[in-house]
Formats: sequence, structure tokens, C-alpha cells
Amino acid sequence: PAPDFSLTSDAGETVTLAGLRGKPVVLYFYPKDNTSGCTTQACGIRDAWGEFERRGAVVLGVSPDGEKSHAKFRDKLGLPFPLLADTGHATAEAYGVWVEKSMYGKTYMGVARTTFLIDEKGKIKKIFTGVKPDVHAQEVLAAL
Repeated sequence: PAPDFSLTSDAGETVTLAGLRGKPVVLYFYPKDNTSGCTTQACGIRDAWGEFERRGAVVLGVSPDGEKSHAKFRDKLGLPFPLLADTGHATAEAYGVWVEKSMYGKTYMGVARTTFLIDEKGKIKKIFTGVKPDVHAQEVLAAL
């Protein structure tokens, strides 16, 4: 089963996995608002939004950024799906995507870009690791 969560959206609403039973959920974890890879990934989902809707999927983006950052990112890109604030990274930890990373010789903790396809009953159907932002939407749609 997928770990339940209760996170605040970019619109200030509380979203729980349990509240989405009956619909497939695309839960995608991304490192940071307004970075190139995360922008490419979000725009890919936005551009394929009609297909996600036709399949009845709920798409949720999750990062450690706060609600205000998410709202700016959503508005800038015209995203039709909510972004959830996991500022304490508890949800990322529950899903095993809060990991040690390294850049320029420094190590730090951060989100591993990962997507979970969760079925209507709340069970993880597929996990996408090593996500490539430019083909992410097509890969997820193919699995829905």
C-alpha cells in the first residue's frame, strides 16, 4: 500500500491520499520549483493534461518548497494540477525518496526525482525512478 499523507497544496487546501480513493493517482516527487528539470517535467504533464484527464488520473507534484513558492511556480507555468508542500520532507521520507545527493563535491539531503502510480485502492502500481523530465509524462501515460 502507498503511505498516506496529509499535505498543503499551492491553494492552501489539505490533500490526503485517503481522500483520493477511487481514482488513479500520479504522485511525482521533484527537487525544486523553478529549476530547469523540474520546469521541463511540470510542462510535460501540463501539455499532456487532456490525456491525464481522459484517464481519470489525479496528478500531484510534491517538493520540499512551501505553498507560496508552489503557487508562483504553478501560476508562471499555468499548471492545471496541484503542487503539494512537503517542507519537513516527511512524505518524501515515507516514500523513500529523501536521499543523500552530491553536487560539486558536496553532499546534501534532497529529493530523488521519482514518480509513484497509485491505483484506485491506494496500492502502488508502478514506481518510476531515474525519471527523465522530457519524457516523463509519456512514460506515465503509457502505464496508466
